[in-house]
Amino acid sequence: MPRIVTFKGKELTLVGNDIKIGEKAPEFSVVSQDLSDVSLEKFKNKIKVISTFPSLDTPVCDLQVKAFNKKASELSEDIVVIGISKDLPFAQKRFCDTNSIKQSIVLSDYKNSSFGMNYGVLINELNLLARAVFIIDKNNVLKYEQVSKEITQALNYDEAFLRLNKISEEDNKNS
Repeated sequence: MPRIVTFKGKELTLVGNDIKIGEKAPEFSVVSQDLSDVSLEKFKNKIKVISTFPSLDTPVCDLQVKAFNKKASELSEDIVVIGISKDLPFAQKRFCDTNSIKQSIVLSDYKNSSFGMNYGVLINELNLLARAVFIIDKNNVLKYEQVSKEITQALNYDEAFLRLNKISEEDNKNS
C-alpha cells in the first residue's frame, strides 16, 4: 500500500523504506555545505533530531529550519539537530549565513536521494523530501517519527520537542 502525502490537496506518493519505531535507523549519505559526504556515522553517540523539508525557499520550510535551530541552542551537547532537503549545498549555505543558522546542521540529499529513500520520505512526483522529523537515539534506534500529511503545513514542533525530552531522559538513565 503506497504511503501518500498531499501538496495543496493533491495526492503524492512517498517512496523508499517504510521504517518503524524501534528499528535500527538506516545509514545515509548526504552532502554538507562544503560538498563533503556526511553519513549517520558522523553523529555516533549523539541523539539525532533530523528534520526534513521540501525547500528552503518556501515560507513553511524557512520557519521549520529556524524553529529547529532555535531549539538546538537550548539542547545539551549530546543532541545534534540536522536539517535535510534536496536544496543544493550552495543555496543551503547562503540561507544559513543569511539567517544565522549556527546551532543546527543543514545538509543536502540532492546527489543520490539516500536519506529520502532510506527513510521513506522521497516524494516520487517531485523528487523532493516530505516534511518530517525523526529522532534517533545514541544507539541509532529510531524512537520517533512525524511526517506531515500535507507538506504545506508545519510539523507539530511541540510534540516533537516533548518526545525529544523524553528520549533524552531515557537515554541519560541508561547511560
